[in-house]
Amino acid sequence: MIMNNKPVIGFTAPHYAAAQVGNNILEKGGTAIEAMVAAAASIAVEYPHMNGLGGDGFWLISEPGKKPVGINAAGVAAKGATAEFYQGDDAIPSRGGKAALTMAGAVAGWQKALEISAGWQSPLPLATLLDTAINQANWGIEVTQSMSDASFKTFEDLGHDPAFSQFLIKEKPLKKGKIVKLPLLAATLKQLAERGLDDFYQGDIAERLAVDLAAAGSPITLADFQQYEAKIVEPLSVTTSKGTLYNLPAPTQGIASLLTLALYDQVWRLGTDDADMVHLLIECTKQAFIKRNQYVTDPARLDIDLQTLLSPASLAAMRANIDIDNALPWPHEAKPGDTIWMGACDSEGRMVSYIQSLYWEFGSGVVSPSTGIVWNNRGTSFSLDENSNQYLQPGMTPFHTLNPAFAELNDGRRISYGTMGGEGQPQTQAAVFARHVYHDKPLDRSIALGRWLLGRTWGDVSHNLKVERDVNDYVGEALLAKGHDMVVVDACNELMGHAGAVVRHADGSTEAATDPRSDGKAFAVAMPSDEEE
Repeated sequence: MIMNNKPVIGFTAPHYAAAQVGNNILEKGGTAIEAMVAAAASIAVEYPHMNGLGGDGFWLISEPGKKPVGINAAGVAAKGATAEFYQGDDAIPSRGGKAALTMAGAVAGWQKALEISAGWQSPLPLATLLDTAINQANWGIEVTQSMSDASFKTFEDLGHDPAFSQFLIKEKPLKKGKIVKLPLLAATLKQLAERGLDDFYQGDIAERLAVDLAAAGSPITLADFQQYEAKIVEPLSVTTSKGTLYNLPAPTQGIASLLTLALYDQVWRLGTDDADMVHLLIECTKQAFIKRNQYVTDPARLDIDLQTLLSPASLAAMRANIDIDNALPWPHEAKPGDTIWMGACDSEGRMVSYIQSLYWEFGSGVVSPSTGIVWNNRGTSFSLDENSNQYLQPGMTPFHTLNPAFAELNDGRRISYGTMGGEGQPQTQAAVFARHVYHDKPLDRSIALGRWLLGRTWGDVSHNLKVERDVNDYVGEALLAKGHDMVVVDACNELMGHAGAVVRHADGSTEAATDPRSDGKAFAVAMPSDEEE
């Protein structure tokens, strides 16, 4: 249905080709889930340094009038991933076979989501969903600046591996604008389209991956593939003065994203200018991260219900630690990560917030020579210290920075939003949401405006506050006066994440926006009515 010729479908992704794929599926009448699976396959091809079939995924799925549903497609530690396996290591290696210790959950997440979609309407063929990604891998992808940067950064560590050569040109790092073909990955996607996604865990692809991983020195075996399944989970939620916000439970840092905005809801009126807004969001983030670091672990290890951290009493106790005039001193351990986030809204108002990741650039660096799949290194988040709540044990999930966000506002708006960026994800989500919802800035401006990052990221060792130059120009002096330990980075900086959002309004119209820091695109399209067709 068209609402006064206003857009009723929307899709956003940090790579324009993936956004186009998702939008095309929506225009064919596909569901938001089908569009997201198609785009997830596409962006696995187009952004292979950030995500892929060898990584993890988390879903938030919303039908109008129903509570959102979550899918946890995080891989668990292999049965052979024991402390004894790492005997002699001070820590779990970040690259190589020993870094490839958790199962890849992304494809199982696609499968679980498509089961939900099939309950909505007759499904599109899997071949239709994966066709464009297969063609992209066969024809070749254009190297973006983001991929080139990742290639040069990882070349010394990974460039010697013959299997990794698919991500090199003439044994050298990739330069922006060059074309890279991924025929092995194309063949793998084609086989999944023909045999079904379950082939990744129960069939020929599983068998080949298990052999390749063993050869690389990974503890993962075929049994780990065969026993893995993505899980439906109940999202965490908090109700504020603006509406109800949703995010994923442990092992993600979704609780930190919700705490940050729940606290900001209580303190934002203390501010009088932009400097106060930035300061208060940072201070709310600090309180959220303290709780996150204290509690978040594998769900089986939780000693509290994370939902209780969002209770009025808990929020009041954290609120008491926030000072409008002074910054809380801040050293803490940060969490790096390379990820993609995408959002969708179909013509029936069903919405998806989805995130997919390898963790570091090119993950573990282990590339399966028979499938072209890059394996994640999410397991490096585990600890070999048996007193840590991240202690490595088989079957456990490591801590995840991944957390897709969704909100249902009192004015009828429903918002799917999120970002990549590891430690920065809750901070960027808060900045975008606060600007748009609390301070009434347009959606695209809320995403494009200068941002900040508290903590270490992508090779940095400092834990200070990094602000983009345009933020520093108008609030830098005020932030320094409040006591923030601050450094300035270039404006429109990729380390601040690739944010995006899709908004469904009460009248049925839709808007979408993507981040100028990415190679992305956002679509909001009016669908023709039956009469027009």
